[in-house]
Amino acid sequence: MIVEAAPRYSAQKIQVDGIEVVRLTDSTKNTELSVVPSIGNNPYSFKVNGKDVFWSPYKTLAEFKAKPTQLGNPFLAPWANRIDQPSYYANGDKYHLNPDLKNYRNDGFSQPIHGLVVFASEWQVIKVEADARGARVTSRLDFYKYPKWMAQFPFAHTIEMTYRLVEGMVECETYIINHSMEPMPVSISFHAYYQIHDAPRSKWKLTSSAVEQVVLNDKLTPTGEVKPNPFANPMELGSTMLDDVFTNLTRDAQGKASFSIEGEKQKITVLFGEKFPVSVIYAPAGPGRDFICFEPMTAITNAFNLAQAGKYKGLQSIPAQGDWRESFWIVPSGF
Repeated sequence: MIVEAAPRYSAQKIQVDGIEVVRLTDSTKNTELSVVPSIGNNPYSFKVNGKDVFWSPYKTLAEFKAKPTQLGNPFLAPWANRIDQPSYYANGDKYHLNPDLKNYRNDGFSQPIHGLVVFASEWQVIKVEADARGARVTSRLDFYKYPKWMAQFPFAHTIEMTYRLVEGMVECETYIINHSMEPMPVSISFHAYYQIHDAPRSKWKLTSSAVEQVVLNDKLTPTGEVKPNPFANPMELGSTMLDDVFTNLTRDAQGKASFSIEGEKQKITVLFGEKFPVSVIYAPAGPGRDFICFEPMTAITNAFNLAQAGKYKGLQSIPAQGDWRESFWIVPSGF
């Protein structure tokens, strides 16, 4: 009798705490990615040999659902991080945010932060599949169908996000279709929370491909100036607290920039595609905050307004009826 080997990769919809989750698995690498479409299409867990690469303050998905907070790999759009006022420029026109709609939040300086969709429940899963090449899930967010979002950012567009699990690493691909008859500015990012288990935070070693640091004001928005990256590379994290913006990233022959954190043996490397030319590195300190964020960004913080002021030339735009696509990759080792 011939016994066929079980397939290496699988992709399936399951229920966790009564919530739909898409789980991708690689049995050879013993890795498992769990994506929850109804909470921002967030992959809240990425386990390697039972250890989670992503940080979360919660023990269960039900806790996350009951009190959403940033964890895993949150998606920030249609603006990444902060805007310096409750209005922004696009194509030379000024648009005002409407606080009465209550669909965005402000930071401690009353600056709109993290966009509109970080916990969006409107994502629709359109493809779940696995074969010899890996496991994949694609979800779609039709931003243009929701008047309260369009009132804040009136560029009709669709976002498709694909997570791929291949050879124990995760690719996150973002595809944006601009349905508008005008160019659409692109200022998005991912605010992924990573953790190392085999060393205390103070002993984590940080490696960065950033050549320059973006100068920030006392409200953590850029001034338009840059300076050489002041941090050692690599550097031991120690007690250093980071909430900093970096640019001018060195890249390998494939055009990828690299950021990594490592402990004794465990290491997490995050690779940025070329259309992610900026990173925020966020590493607070204190009890329960043993994580670091490498945030692939399409532009610096407050890019819409800095571009209008002539202080930033890197803002990307999708032509009318055009599209945009880019990926970043999460590569764990030693887990």
